[in-house]
Amino acid sequence: MKAHYLGHVVFYVKELERSLAFYRDMLGFKEVGRIFGGAAAALTSGRTHHELLLIEVGEAPAPPRGRRLGLYHIGIKIGDRLEELRAAKRELEQAGVPISGMSDHTVSQSLYLHDPDGNEVELYVDAEEAIWKRNPAAVLSPIKPLVL
Repeated sequence: MKAHYLGHVVFYVKELERSLAFYRDMLGFKEVGRIFGGAAAALTSGRTHHELLLIEVGEAPAPPRGRRLGLYHIGIKIGDRLEELRAAKRELEQAGVPISGMSDHTVSQSLYLHDPDGNEVELYVDAEEAIWKRNPAAVLSPIKPLVL
């Protein structure tokens, strides 16, 4: 067996509309439909039928912060150029969305933020493909601060 790519992510969320305001309205995913009597929504970037499913569960204990077992973050590619990342940063700042970090990973450059339920989201652009094609180990390069 060989994995082709990561197909989708499913999040349990406190309030579906609050999460849709973030993933659909802020990050630009398109809502393709609802299930479970409207308590869940499927979203896509257009790459496939859905990359994200949000299921409203209401009040639930928040996961502990910091290192723990389970999901650390999801990465969402938002473009192919550093200027697109700069534009996203400006848009997030104008919307009052806090940016918790910015990193240069050599193979990509990233902004980090949290969704309304505290899940970490990485927004990134890939660096020149030749960097990691020529040297696949470049993905393990030390993380450098990113200044935009």
